[in-house]
Amino acid sequence: MGIVKTIRPYHQPAGGWGALKAMGEALVEQHVAVSGMATLAHMNQPGGFDCPGCAWPDPQHTSPFEYCENGAKAVAWEATAKRCTPEFLAAHTVTDLEEWNDFELEMVGRLTHPMRYDERSDTYVPVSWEEAFATIARHLNALPDPNMAEFYTSGRTSNEAAFLYQLFAREYGTNNFPDCSNMCHEATSVGLPQSIGVGKGTVLLEDFDKADAIFIFGQNPGTNSPRMMTSLRDAARRGATIMSFNPFRERALERFQAPQNPVEMATLTSTPISSRLFQVRVGGDVAVIKGMMKWLVEADRLALREDGARVLDWDFIRGHTAGIEALVADLDATRWDDIERRSGLSRDDIECAARAYASSERAILAFGMGLTQHRHGAQNVQQLANLALLRGNIGREGAGICPVRGHSNVQGDRTVGITEVPSPALLDALAARFGFEPPRAHGHNVVTALDAMLRGEARVFIGMGGNFAAAIPDWGATQAALRRLDLTVQVSTKLNRSHLVHGREALILPCLGRTELDRQAGGAQAVTVEDSMSMVHASKGMNPPASEHLMSEPAIVAGIARATLGARSKVGWERLVCDYALIRDDIEAVFPIFEGYNARIARPGGFHLASPARERIWATPSGKANLLVCEGLCEDPAMTDPEALWLTSVRSHDQYNTTLYSLSDRYRGVYGQRDVLFLNPAEMERRGLAADDRVDIVTVAEDGAERRVRAFRVVPHAFPDGACAAYYPEMNPLVPLAAHDPQSFTPSYKAVPVRLEKRTSAGGGR
Repeated sequence: MGIVKTIRPYHQPAGGWGALKAMGEALVEQHVAVSGMATLAHMNQPGGFDCPGCAWPDPQHTSPFEYCENGAKAVAWEATAKRCTPEFLAAHTVTDLEEWNDFELEMVGRLTHPMRYDERSDTYVPVSWEEAFATIARHLNALPDPNMAEFYTSGRTSNEAAFLYQLFAREYGTNNFPDCSNMCHEATSVGLPQSIGVGKGTVLLEDFDKADAIFIFGQNPGTNSPRMMTSLRDAARRGATIMSFNPFRERALERFQAPQNPVEMATLTSTPISSRLFQVRVGGDVAVIKGMMKWLVEADRLALREDGARVLDWDFIRGHTAGIEALVADLDATRWDDIERRSGLSRDDIECAARAYASSERAILAFGMGLTQHRHGAQNVQQLANLALLRGNIGREGAGICPVRGHSNVQGDRTVGITEVPSPALLDALAARFGFEPPRAHGHNVVTALDAMLRGEARVFIGMGGNFAAAIPDWGATQAALRRLDLTVQVSTKLNRSHLVHGREALILPCLGRTELDRQAGGAQAVTVEDSMSMVHASKGMNPPASEHLMSEPAIVAGIARATLGARSKVGWERLVCDYALIRDDIEAVFPIFEGYNARIARPGGFHLASPARERIWATPSGKANLLVCEGLCEDPAMTDPEALWLTSVRSHDQYNTTLYSLSDRYRGVYGQRDVLFLNPAEMERRGLAADDRVDIVTVAEDGAERRVRAFRVVPHAFPDGACAAYYPEMNPLVPLAAHDPQSFTPSYKAVPVRLEKRTSAGGGR
């Protein structure tokens, strides 16, 4: 596509003129330079639409430009003037399209018609909505067991669509809900309830204005949630301590130039963000956190002996927690030498961070997938909760634990029932409201769904958004399993890899985007979403739909349900789709936390779903928050080769989840390419490698399967010893399906043991 492949350092701050230039280029590339700006004026505004990108919350008082560079790219990507028409799909076989990269596929444009795969021509051909729904119904009703169907959900799906989706699947007879959260923050959803009784964060956006200190673990806000940078910039400028823990020295955590600030833009100045940035070794987060807690305990003892001010909040610990004795004993037994070796940081560095934490009255502990996507992800999260609890930093203004979620409604989907492990209370409420008996057995998450496909026990897959085939681990086995299914259905806005990795029969069902007007029989409709901080608000599109043949996600779910369940359904699907307020009435009836749902979303900014832990109410069996012991330092038995490296996957700056806005990564100095491997110069020298050498990356595993990606370009980069990094999802073929957290089943995308094989030529491929 004429893109020059170069590696050149980027010396500018994050944000600033570089962000404005990139935003403008994205709008021009999608042929919406003028209309795109008009659309952006409605994003994250009262009465407008919610950003289709990240889940960072909106401030109480929005500015005229309440969006970031990557949010603007997401809008340009969705509101593009480009179209993926039946004529385009007729001219390109699936076999041909498989050779296109993911960026090229999505840049074709918006899907315009429902399509079905035609095996004879190896192309997708138009199909009517009625025939598409009938095809799905035929396959679902032919299954001998409803549990042979998998119902996947993307975090873009609205509360209304997600609620109808789980309602249909449960009336059909299964709790199989593999969800995108299984692959990102499931370790949070599983780990935190054991600690504090709720699987969500405990802070609100305004807490960032009151915090004395902010500690950021495994999160790159400048790329994954850029609007967070406004809060961090404001905190830094008023003197709050910000400390970051990440294998990369992420540019936005170093310095940031606010595009909305005319002084910084005019003077080309920027704001330093992190007081310290610690490059923790891949997989070393528990060691860092335990090291900080160990210092706190030792300093507290010293204060007790010297009759000084205590370091631990003993009133809070005695009144609100259980398990302090076992935790202290574990910390005492943990050696500093082991902490330093595993973390990659010196004792002085860890003590510096601990002293800053101890000296702050109000501290926020924020984290991202750098903590969750490990074999011990739930334990990572629980140890961070311990750190918060030792100082009473939960249930206090300006303090708390803050999981930074990814997609815009990944948290909301869970809240309204997308879960493979439904509580008896949820199932009882559904039975009472709708008059059918939902299944009680637990269903499949992503990993167990893929296991079922590999065993031939799953036969139908329906994806409500997302790009499942690219997001999953262990492509060699799992994509082959997808191809053996009887039917795959993708509800999508644009062409992606999942349309090419399909079952024997396949359907593409094009849906409305977040920016588009959703008009049903009852008039123009709004949907709702829940952000990272449990604020629920309305989203109403305003652009004309990309095609007259698009349907909304709620309407698609209702169409599938009517065709599949017919007269035996207890749900009035047609009535609900006419007026989404009726769906919200049902959500309120099933989930009492949504009391007054329709009235409350009419207020600008929406409403907050209360977190019991924020009120120091602990919804645990003991009624207290639990200080949980993690034995050892999460040494990973998968690392059996002393010459191997830990590979971690990262997103580029021009990327959101599996969506690529370009093939470049501005802040890391990579342009026009993604087949790169970041490695520090010392590790390069040890392996006889030089910049621009090509290597194969091979998983170190004992299951006999070869997992290899070929001909990746070595790029020198400041990175911890014993580790390397490359882009997601290109690294997913290297992640064994068995490499996941045993508690949450989150795949270990952030820590894969690999070896490098130098190539004598640059040939090869994926």
